[in-house]
Amino acid sequence: MFKVRDNEPEYAFIPDIEAPQSNCYGKPIQLVEENDPLAGQSLNINGDSGVGDNPNRYKQHGFYFNADNCIACHACEAACAEKNDTPAHLAFRSVGYLEGGSYPAVARLNISMACNHCDNPVCLKGCPTRAYTKFAEYGAVLQDPDICFGCGYCTWVCPYNAPQLDPVAGHVSKCNMCVDRLEVGLKPACASACLGGALDFGVIETTPENREQLATRIPGFPDTSITHPNIRFQQTRSLPREMHRTDSTPVRYLRDEQNAKPDPGVKGGQSQYHSAPLKRRNKPMQWNLAKLRSREDPLVIFTLITQAVVGAFLLLFLGPQFGLESLGVAAHPVAYPVTLFGLIAVQTFALVISTLHLGRPHRFYRAFNNLRYSPVSREVAAVAVFYNLLGAYAVLTGLPQLFGWLPDGLVNGVRELAGWLAVIAGPASIYFMHRIYRIPARPFWNHWQVLSSFYASMLTLGSLVVALVFVPLQLLQGSDYTPLLQSLAVLVLAGLLLEAFGLYRHADYLRHHAGEGQAAWLEQTTTFGKTYWLRNALMLCAGGLVTLAALSGAGAASLVLWSLATLALSGAALIGRALFYVLVIPTTMPGAFFWKNPAFQQHAREAGLAGMAQVGVQLVDH
Repeated sequence: MFKVRDNEPEYAFIPDIEAPQSNCYGKPIQLVEENDPLAGQSLNINGDSGVGDNPNRYKQHGFYFNADNCIACHACEAACAEKNDTPAHLAFRSVGYLEGGSYPAVARLNISMACNHCDNPVCLKGCPTRAYTKFAEYGAVLQDPDICFGCGYCTWVCPYNAPQLDPVAGHVSKCNMCVDRLEVGLKPACASACLGGALDFGVIETTPENREQLATRIPGFPDTSITHPNIRFQQTRSLPREMHRTDSTPVRYLRDEQNAKPDPGVKGGQSQYHSAPLKRRNKPMQWNLAKLRSREDPLVIFTLITQAVVGAFLLLFLGPQFGLESLGVAAHPVAYPVTLFGLIAVQTFALVISTLHLGRPHRFYRAFNNLRYSPVSREVAAVAVFYNLLGAYAVLTGLPQLFGWLPDGLVNGVRELAGWLAVIAGPASIYFMHRIYRIPARPFWNHWQVLSSFYASMLTLGSLVVALVFVPLQLLQGSDYTPLLQSLAVLVLAGLLLEAFGLYRHADYLRHHAGEGQAAWLEQTTTFGKTYWLRNALMLCAGGLVTLAALSGAGAASLVLWSLATLALSGAALIGRALFYVLVIPTTMPGAFFWKNPAFQQHAREAGLAGMAQVGVQLVDH
């Protein structure tokens, strides 16, 4: 147990005051009854089997932040870092701020933020390894770094940047609510260290001393409907109508004067600030090709290859069913199974590459641990099912002699069954793949265009793979490859039209919806503007080349046009998928001019400042 000092000040203890039955979201504050079998169990903190004597042990606790009192002294950060012994590049609690107004009437709003131990912890549901647990004790959401394998998905889904991915250690860690202090009745270290009385802690919905408001929102705070966070705010000082972030995220907030009203069940009133449409500045379009590289590079390769393999297999299996006999095993008894084994080899490479995204690649098998909730677990399981069915179909097709001791009818029946199941599993795996990115905390991704893009890649890239294999084969055999190319051209054009329609609707949606999604759209059209239009031009050129190739019939001209279209489509796919990952702007809390500022972090890496540990910028960009 945490040792309480003899001279511990009174303000460091959690007050034992009456709490309501439910919180402002309608959830009960008493998480389990005292006579529940779960009650009375030890948290085994630091191996101690004792049970704390806190009378409110099974009530939901939370933080209280009074923005009027915060002086940005960072004492809460320092106390948290000391308590948890975090390295300089990690911070379980951080202080950022917004600014507004103009000289001399300038206003600044400081925000101290850590994990909010939410009623609906999306980090817990998203984690594929089940490293997270929401405990009945204090309602704390705790994470076990030893279980984590460092995929970082929890850092994607959390709107508050609470889980911290350490690229050096290869795992995630986060605020643990200082449960060892709670067990003996003390507030968390950050709340006890606050100099200005801005940060407090207690049973949720109980108003601390010298407070009037229990608001659930504050300017710069993400949408509470995502997670129902257990933090309450007070902010009564007058602020300018428009507030800006001081980090490099191009997001601004406007106060809604007309519709300002307190949230249901919240004491007091507070003018609501909403993300406002961005003022488009005369920022020039740039290439920034070097910035297309990111920690997600393995996922760029994995997603594109998987979609290409699924599309190619669907063509090989379903093509003969719809009149493309040139793609059947009868027409190519050797090349057909060899192509299948080639697809397996390429998919194996993609699976291996995908593990490089993990901080601890050797623990990849833990990705199956949370099939009930995690989109990552479901995607991994779906891809694994498709991969094994494809393997079974390939072996039964290419190496039937291995099963000569079985009746031919049984072997053929199992082969057909494996093929048809793979036809179902392939597109299903792409659907589950897209579900990973439907994240409210990342608005740029949270659109149906992700699904249309993934299925479009399946059509275009799958068709290209088949063309690259079977057109040369038919050319060597002296067969007419024109019908095959014309059929593939239809699929490629369908994929390009689907991709173009999704991109158009996505851009139109982002232009008219303020927030981080619109900020990402602005970055797309300025910081990466020339690269973005290059991708679009390559798609347009590819469509024109494929159309001309289909109309020109057989001959050298058709093959040259297809070769150029292949290069254009491959380039467009790579650029588009890289942009998909680097453009996303999460709904994190505001940073400062240096601390938690992506632009400064990038500058520190380029200038060499990141080599100084005290700067707090990790050399590895995750």
